[in-house]
Amino acid sequence: MSKPIWYFINSGACSPSFNMALDEALLDWHSEGLLPPIVRFYGWTPATLSIGYFQNVAKEINMDAVRNHNLGFVRRPTGGRGVLHEHELTYSIIVSEEYPNMPATVTEAYRVLSEGLLIGFQKLGLNAYFSVPDTEEKKSDLKNPKSAVCFDAPSWYELVVEGKKVAGSAQTRQKGVILQHGAILLDLDEDKLVSLFNYPSDEVKERVRRGLAKKAVAINQVRKTPVTFDDCVEAFKEGFAEGLDVNFQPYMLTIEQMDYVKKLEIRRYANDEWTYRK
Repeated sequence: MSKPIWYFINSGACSPSFNMALDEALLDWHSEGLLPPIVRFYGWTPATLSIGYFQNVAKEINMDAVRNHNLGFVRRPTGGRGVLHEHELTYSIIVSEEYPNMPATVTEAYRVLSEGLLIGFQKLGLNAYFSVPDTEEKKSDLKNPKSAVCFDAPSWYELVVEGKKVAGSAQTRQKGVILQHGAILLDLDEDKLVSLFNYPSDEVKERVRRGLAKKAVAINQVRKTPVTFDDCVEAFKEGFAEGLDVNFQPYMLTIEQMDYVKKLEIRRYANDEWTYRK
């Protein structure tokens, strides 16, 4: 029996507003039956801080630090906490909620969609596994995160290497479609990441900074030989094909589709009203 065909898009490095607009556009087109399920890989130019749909900029984000580091800044359509997109491969998956054997719950869907991440890390020679909070304190932390930093702690079924979070993902469901996207860390600048958020005191900031080194790790911090962006594209493309049990068909957007994305970008993700609305 032949495997389902999914589209595969490697966008390369794009602007923050374009990246989010394209993810949303792919969701729209899939909901309308115009495209099959899709896995997309991309990078960021410039390096960018993205924040979750529900985050409060004034309360949580140190915008002076964002500007001082010459970072892009964008609000995602998905939930979760702040992510510094710098030395990483970013992925997105767009698939119907009604896809065969797709779990109805967000947590279990994470498990299914992230299988490709697990296999990808293993192809890079890493002993990766899914996080499952094993104490009431850890489970409570998921409901009441202690900081606005995404990599401050792993959530259910996120990828962990040597007990530390190595990939962070977020999910939204709209128009009957799941959009899951996430960051696969090649390298991590803990000091820069921590500087981008507001804290009630310097003591709390220092505690988060120290804790981050214990809770998050990048691929090149645990491998003897460093990997490149292209190495990760190859490993995780194979990983998602195996994990989802599909065949990939490369896809390029049409001129009309690019026009749709750019209009959505201007209307929403490059619009301060969207970005700073909370």
